[in-house]
Amino acid sequence: MEQFSIFEYCYCDASNFKVWGRVLLRGFTNANDLKRLQSSFESGEFFIAEQLGLPHLYRALWEFSDGPNLDDHVWHKFHQLRPAEACEEDQTVFDTLENFVKRVEQVSRWDEQRSIHLHCLF
Repeated sequence: MEQFSIFEYCYCDASNFKVWGRVLLRGFTNANDLKRLQSSFESGEFFIAEQLGLPHLYRALWEFSDGPNLDDHVWHKFHQLRPAEACEEDQTVFDTLENFVKRVEQVSRWDEQRSIHLHCLF
């Protein structure tokens, strides 16, 4: 039986408004995967979604604020990596767990210029 994991993350603006996202990864997570991710994220939890090919989440907040504003920034926040529940396994697989962890580890510097959001702010 194939196993899957869920990578959960969020975008939280300076006013603490949040929007949540998650992607399905093929493979079963373990404590080492979590350590590898956290050691690669800025301060153990922050990343640029576009740099990883993840769907960015800020546009969902723009619906309530008439577009980008001074509370916005480019960073997404890692929430958790966990085994997928059966009801979650019907969504599209984003990547394999191992490929995704390697992709995160290959980032030598989180580049704010890679975010389309930065260009919407200025």
